[in-house]
Amino acid sequence: MANLLSLQFSASLRHTGRLVSPRAASLTQRRFKQDSSAEYLHKSIVPSMHYQKSLPRLPVPKLEDTIRRYLAAQKPLLDDDQFRTTENLAKDFQSTTGKTLHEELVAQDKSNKHTSYISAPWFDMYLSARESVVLNFNPFMSFNPDPRSEYNDQLVRATNVVCSAVRFMKTLRAGVLAPEVFHLNPSKSDTDGFKRLIRWVPSSLSWYGAYMVNAYPLDMSQYFRLFNSTRVPKQGRDELFTDAKGRHLLVMRKGNMYSFDVVDPDGNMVRPAEIQSHLNYILADESPAAAHPLGVLTSENRDVWAGLRDKLVAAGNGETLREVDSALFCLCLDDEDMRDHIHTSHNMLHGDGCNRWYDKSFSVVLARDGQTAINFEHSWGDGVAVLRFQNEIFKDTTEQPLVHPGSAPTGADSAAAVRRLRFHLDDALRAGIDAAKENFDAAVSELTIDALEFKKGGKEQLKKQKLSPDAVAQLAFQMGFLRQYGHTVATYESCSTAAFKHGRTETIRPATVHTKRCAEAFVQRPGEHSVDQLVEMLKECSKYHGQLTREAAMGQGFDRHLFAMRYLANTKGQALHDLYKDPAYAAINHNVLSTSTLTSPAVSLGGFAPVVPDGFGVGYGVHDDWIGCNVSSYPSRDVHEFLRCVDKSLEDIFTVLEGKPIN
Repeated sequence: MANLLSLQFSASLRHTGRLVSPRAASLTQRRFKQDSSAEYLHKSIVPSMHYQKSLPRLPVPKLEDTIRRYLAAQKPLLDDDQFRTTENLAKDFQSTTGKTLHEELVAQDKSNKHTSYISAPWFDMYLSARESVVLNFNPFMSFNPDPRSEYNDQLVRATNVVCSAVRFMKTLRAGVLAPEVFHLNPSKSDTDGFKRLIRWVPSSLSWYGAYMVNAYPLDMSQYFRLFNSTRVPKQGRDELFTDAKGRHLLVMRKGNMYSFDVVDPDGNMVRPAEIQSHLNYILADESPAAAHPLGVLTSENRDVWAGLRDKLVAAGNGETLREVDSALFCLCLDDEDMRDHIHTSHNMLHGDGCNRWYDKSFSVVLARDGQTAINFEHSWGDGVAVLRFQNEIFKDTTEQPLVHPGSAPTGADSAAAVRRLRFHLDDALRAGIDAAKENFDAAVSELTIDALEFKKGGKEQLKKQKLSPDAVAQLAFQMGFLRQYGHTVATYESCSTAAFKHGRTETIRPATVHTKRCAEAFVQRPGEHSVDQLVEMLKECSKYHGQLTREAAMGQGFDRHLFAMRYLANTKGQALHDLYKDPAYAAINHNVLSTSTLTSPAVSLGGFAPVVPDGFGVGYGVHDDWIGCNVSSYPSRDVHEFLRCVDKSLEDIFTVLEGKPIN
């Protein structure tokens, strides 16, 4: 499968495809040493957190709107009798318990204006989950290859990624990383003139200044957890640990763990040639694979891992664990080439369990052939910061690499600088590691991943028809599932609410009465409808999906509101209303189709496991002239047949849009 996201390369790339001479590489190193600006990706005129104080607050939706949206989402999933029961429960909730909980939630929100009403419950939801983070929570996003093949050498690419990551960290912490802003009219808002003006507007008012020119600054509160952060297992509820003083990188290879400084005591980045030398030293280490790789413990049930971590500390490993936890991030150097995109997806999503530390805020995984991905722990953030980081790293490593194929990894005593992390293990700990590896192998052996590339149409054709590309992709999933299984199921599409202070996500519910009607017409009764009627149904689906997307992005969904009220009732020790005990409520939160889309010039594909045992994990992208999907499942679902059904559904949609009848 070709890349899931297309990339247009800039004509201004600084380096051609030829090898760089040692002399040129030496000049790069000297220039880096002399020019302090090389320590930063850029220096934004507008401070990184300039808009943070004035970001609007995430609204608590009106209770009646939440109930209306909830019932609309339930309609396509229930028969008439089931819907009447659910409707009665929802109306009773709205006039009794729900009314009280909503008022308390609003009052609580008003007294905590520094954050959002969903932030604390959402952190708690993630950190209290006891399942393994592997497959259940951590997703991956893989980088496109460097356009110059020789820069995809494992050592060269690893060094450049580490250097660019340190530059990103320093740019962020110096407050000169450009703020994250969504520009509706870039010609007015994404200009030097506007930036010079807005920088003088007080932070408490700056958001309003951006809003006046159709620019929407996004929340950046999660960024501080990017570096030097780790999820630490604790009994019952984990903790997030961050130590910004850490100056070292954690490197894993063959399950062995190493550490070396990438920032010197004065806060400057270690010279790229030295970083390259240290990584070369690790890649040349002929030590055998770890007999008891500690990293596999991070794939365990969280309470089991918490107990084993306590044992590790008791055995004298506390300081070594702190070195792991406080590292800038984890670099996983794998000793195998990637055979194809399916192999890449498996390796970047879970790997073999031994050469990973899944609890780090993020890990960069780099295969022997230079294929690279980010695997990230999900509790601290929703990928907004990770994607920005990935975009910046890809741009920096491809346009301004600090080491080259001709660069010599010299200038350092790597044997002294690189620390091999060693742990004292007793029989109980060794047994725990062995058990964790068995559990890991059993879990990942159940996962199947397959991919689809639909080459007969994409974004350009859909926009000409005034159809939402995302709506059409989601409709194809509804049609595909109906074609395969004969019914409609709960579907989840993630939508960021980063336009608000401490926003997280809201759910778009793509399964609607419109998609059900349209899917049944296409799949079960195509001969009963004219081409014009089918096109009209497509337009209805697109229009309604667009409305749901806008509402979710503005914090006007129903999922987070109902979740927050349930969380509030639980914290107060109140009995839950029957709405929350309704089988229909359980069913709509059992997301058989869990979907997420991503567009970025840095990313080739991304993926995640299903969120329920009988589900599909659907990562997808709609491009100018093609549509790609990367889908996972467990044994109770046939992912290969699902993708065949999605492919047939897309073919039918584009056939109809060409004015032709379908078979």
